[in-house]
Amino acid sequence: MSEPPPIRLAASLDGPSGAPVLVLGNSLGTSRTVWERQLPVLAGHWRLLRYDLPGHGGSAAAPGAHSIGALGTGVLALLDSFGVERASYCGISLGGMIGMWLAANAPSRIGALGLVCTSAYLPPADGWTARATKVRESGMASISAQSASRWFTPDFAQREPETVASFIAELERTDPAGYGSCCLAIADMDLRADLGSITAPTLVISGADDPATPPEHGAVIAAGIKGARQVVIPAAAHLANVSSPHEVSAALADHLGSPAGPAK
Repeated sequence: MSEPPPIRLAASLDGPSGAPVLVLGNSLGTSRTVWERQLPVLAGHWRLLRYDLPGHGGSAAAPGAHSIGALGTGVLALLDSFGVERASYCGISLGGMIGMWLAANAPSRIGALGLVCTSAYLPPADGWTARATKVRESGMASISAQSASRWFTPDFAQREPETVASFIAELERTDPAGYGSCCLAIADMDLRADLGSITAPTLVISGADDPATPPEHGAVIAAGIKGARQVVIPAAAHLANVSSPHEVSAALADHLGSPAGPAK
């Protein structure tokens, strides 16, 4: 039986022509716009390749169940389509899980690695399968309140209610089938055994108040990848890059450096 075709991901490529490429992977329930608060810092030195997960933003929901490997293969196909042989990679949550898979399974394609509010293993599996069933049966609005409470602290929600509302609206526009398939990919994921094979210089960023992937999860990743370091952002929940853009952007810029020269 032939292998299924790679998952097709919608993407945008922005930044200085000829600069090295930095791939930005979004989290479950968001689109590539989740990175917009990092663009002023990162776009000056990198050509930014932002993609949407299946069923999110501009990407159609791919048929069938997904795996982290299948999503990673979709990112590799995206790199091929843009003629990019090697890129650095930063990912939030599910985007970070895909980044770990890429760094372990396609090391020649990945330079520096930034992992934001993510985990190498996120049980229980039946919680993810239940969430997939819920959105398919009851729609995306059925999980809006819980998602917002994971993404943002109460203080941030009070400070920037319009931002929270915009992320909820985007979540509710997400295709339930695509979201559910991504949930099943997380349900089956266990990347802990892969961490020791990752050689890319790695920064792990955790939100101190993240209930979805708390700092202990980031500590496991940092301990498993040789030379990796962890930064914990105070008073930040799961979308730390949105609520604490200056701290996250500065940490990523310091880790990635200011590259020069042609894209690789």
